[in-house]
Amino acid sequence: MKSKIMLGTRGSKLAVWQAEWVKARLEGIYKGLTVELLKIKTTGDKILDVPLAKVGGKGLFVKEIEEAMLRGEIDIAVHSMKDVPVAFPPELHLPVICEREDPRDALISNGVKFADLPHGAKIGTSSLRRSCQLLSIRPDLRIVQLRGNLETRFRKLGEKEFDAMILAAAGVKRLGWQERITECISAEISLPAIGQGAIGIECRKDDAETNKMIAALNHDETSICVTAERACLAKLEGGCQVPIAAHAVLDGAHLKMRGLVGSVDGKIILRSEAEGSAADAGAIGLRLAEDLLSKGADRILAEVYGK
Repeated sequence: MKSKIMLGTRGSKLAVWQAEWVKARLEGIYKGLTVELLKIKTTGDKILDVPLAKVGGKGLFVKEIEEAMLRGEIDIAVHSMKDVPVAFPPELHLPVICEREDPRDALISNGVKFADLPHGAKIGTSSLRRSCQLLSIRPDLRIVQLRGNLETRFRKLGEKEFDAMILAAAGVKRLGWQERITECISAEISLPAIGQGAIGIECRKDDAETNKMIAALNHDETSICVTAERACLAKLEGGCQVPIAAHAVLDGAHLKMRGLVGSVDGKIILRSEAEGSAADAGAIGLRLAEDLLSKGADRILAEVYGK
């Protein structure tokens, strides 16, 4: 067994929390193992003044980390699954998806719930998925681009740059800030991002020993659900920063899935559902995507990408 594993991660507080969580789990399972963290700045961390969809939302938070892995500087990488593209370099793969936290979006405000936000309220979010769904219900809302780590976002709310902000509940809870959440938003209002709340571990395919060691952290139920969601994303050819949502839920051996694609202004929201055996997770996600495409999702996504 290896005595040391190098782990690559982004440097944000949340990313480091996730990496430290994986480190603690692995060191707890394998006595004598040391997991060392290497913080890597990604393109998505550097570009903070432009909406991510405008700079090509695929791989912005993983590219530099994958390059470090290919150079042999790290053995594994820990990612938020909602940031991970569906395509990998040929030498790499994602064999482990850890147990999911709360997948919902969270509203953070000064105590005012979504239904009670005043007319014309300013909402901070960097997500086209979130903004299109909220605008479809409340077209009066003003969406303000919100980038940066969680600490920066909370500071901006405190400085009253906007009335409320929408974040992934999982990240807020993992950092122990759940008391700051005004309301967790139901999937009927804001369907979660693909993979939201789940952590993935990427590794080189030919590193058999490391692959075997990290397999202990895979969570079967989460892996099945996220596999279905990512199959939908792959068919839609979407990145992590486009107005696509899909969320799968496992009930025994039965998988149920909902998905949507929306126009940026929220005036068009295309929805679909699919279900079936958990063993067919990928096929269910594909079927969901095909139904969305038949309804015109490709035209909406082409507009977002400026094609």
